[in-house]
Amino acid sequence: MRVVNINNEAQREACLARLCAEVYGHQAGIAPLATFAGVLGVLVKQEAARVVALVDGQSRPVALALLVLDEAGVGMTVMQLAELASDSVEAPAQRLVGELALRAPLRVDALNEIQEARFRQAGITRWLQGKQGVRIGLSAKHPASGLDDLPRTLTVDEGSIVQSFKRDRAQFDDYKQRFVRGLERFPASL
Repeated sequence: MRVVNINNEAQREACLARLCAEVYGHQAGIAPLATFAGVLGVLVKQEAARVVALVDGQSRPVALALLVLDEAGVGMTVMQLAELASDSVEAPAQRLVGELALRAPLRVDALNEIQEARFRQAGITRWLQGKQGVRIGLSAKHPASGLDDLPRTLTVDEGSIVQSFKRDRAQFDDYKQRFVRGLERFPASL
């Protein structure tokens, strides 16, 4: 097993499309497409986001994650995480987070106790109480010591993206075709 930073543009689009489809569900409407477009059109262009995969011994992707930089450029947040079907790796998404936590200044947000427990098992041991019940986990390499010095994660406004799709049909069609093409061309190995 190893972690792969997906730099190839076509593979990155395919993996991001698959990740969005897995996270939102295959019948989720416009939300996965808006995230896909925002990440590619804003965060990837600004070099503020990366797509990574955990691959098994045959280089088949078994988990995917979207990492986004914080405003200070010192930490990365796991914005999306998905486990793909695998007979060869147990709990691949958890293992991916564990590998990333060993190497990077990583932040994860847990919305409930089950998510927090999984992230703890992956090696995230420092926890802060965020707003609205969100628990914020930090890897040992993350420089923040508390909420006061924890930079905000960069984001995209999906609502604005949906509005731009309504105004610009060609842009909508382009991202829609790229999303569908990405799903169709999801790589069997990386």
